[in-house]
Amino acid sequence: MATDLYEISGLCVDVEYMVMGVLANNVYIVSDGEGTMVVDPSCSVDKILAALGDRKLDAIVLTHSHFDHTGAAAELREATGAPVIASAVDAPLIEEPCDEDLSTRGVPCPVDRTVAHGDVVEVGNMKWKVIETPGHTPGSICLFDIPQFGNHPKGLPVLISGDTLFAGTIGRTDFEGGSMADMRASLKKLAALPDDTAVLPGHNNLTTIGAERRRVFALYGDPE
Repeated sequence: MATDLYEISGLCVDVEYMVMGVLANNVYIVSDGEGTMVVDPSCSVDKILAALGDRKLDAIVLTHSHFDHTGAAAELREATGAPVIASAVDAPLIEEPCDEDLSTRGVPCPVDRTVAHGDVVEVGNMKWKVIETPGHTPGSICLFDIPQFGNHPKGLPVLISGDTLFAGTIGRTDFEGGSMADMRASLKKLAALPDDTAVLPGHNNLTTIGAERRRVFALYGDPE
């Protein structure tokens, strides 16, 4: 039953993560000592609760509507009372998943707060800026925090990238609602972030904006 809990050092906030589920999702627990949020609870709510320990959960953030990022959200919400936050665009598919589309099929979960580009998600003293990044899904979002709003002022800024940006690649755009044109535009937004930004993706290895500037951004830049 045990799930390994990994700690990431050197960031402006405290981040732990577990690799969970059949698609090996990165499920993040992010805290600044004053507030705690869980990002993309894939499955196994009991393991997430065990990892939280006695910490109060203040928010559950969903980067997009796919089942492997939302599967335990409803149970975690019920167990902790924490509000679920997602984009206004993807919220309907989180609340009422589409059985015909395998990429969104999942456990229905109420969304307590919807957000859009430029909104700020405040948890503790953290202020996570919402960046709309359609391409993988129409309502995909990333979240960005800087050391000014973290408990480690000398740590790196952090981008939680969901399934938009990975180490060396991007999220699939061939699912229902996906768009390569939208993805290119979304990557252009992320390319504006500082090189030292730590990128916490929904799957696979961690990376940085600087590393992906030489790989993903160069490969998927403007087609002309």
